Amino acid sequence: MLFINLCQWKRIPAPKSLTHPVPLIVGRPEDISETSDTYTVIDVAYNPDILQTAEKDQVKKDQLVKMTMKCIEEQLQFTLSHTYHITKFRIKGSIQRTKQNLMGIQAECTDLKERMRKEHSLGQIRSSTVSNPDQFPQLLLPKDQVSGKAGRLIEEISSTEIQVEMKTPVYELKIVKDQNEKPLKIELKVELPGINSVSLCDLSVSEDDLLIEVSEKYRLHLNLPESVNIEMTTAKFIKEKSTLMIMMPLV
Repeated sequence: MLFINLCQWKRIPAPKSLTHPVPLIVGRPEDISETSDTYTVIDVAYNPDILQTAEKDQVKKDQLVKMTMKCIEEQLQFTLSHTYHITKFRIKGSIQRTKQNLMGIQAECTDLKERMRKEHSLGQIRSSTVSNPDQFPQLLLPKDQVSGKAGRLIEEISSTEIQVEMKTPVYELKIVKDQNEKPLKIELKVELPGINSVSLCDLSVSEDDLLIEVSEKYRLHLNLPESVNIEMTTAKFIKEKSTLMIMMPLV
């Protein structure tokens, strides 16, 4: 069974117009084995505008999914069934694995600073070049705006466009307990000097890990000591102190 994670990534540019190719990144296929289940996961990243637009229109969503599968077939030499099902869970696997795949981080590097030094550029990842893009379905492009051939619908991302070196911010993590010493929640305080708006902060939280990327200046990935309730997680930015506070109730 194949799972495809369609991911949003602000570093991937949006198409310049409705007639321009759609930039994207295709990660390496990974075979994952669980207790009694083995499956393959492929991560594909688009600019957030692409996924948000498709989410509002079922026809465009179907076009996006089919275009993604066609691209995977072309790039990875796979043959896929074009019958698909959209799952209720938001991501297959952890956020950490997905980020490592798309950013080309070596999975065996457990130390964050060492991992940052060994981080590959996105140009080294299997990116989406297309040998025959005319076979792809149109995406977000009304028929009355197309003249002649559709042209390229997929654009390869250059590593120079999105390669950025980011610092690990100072942070403090603590587990808050009740009077009976029962763990209630995780509180994370992250200091972000030079940042004055929460709009610059990109936060991703799963049950067991957390990733913060801030205005291409800071990057923090943490494996959480306890499983957290994603739906109840909240964040607050204290502008005067350039500090991000994240409260994560435990499951």
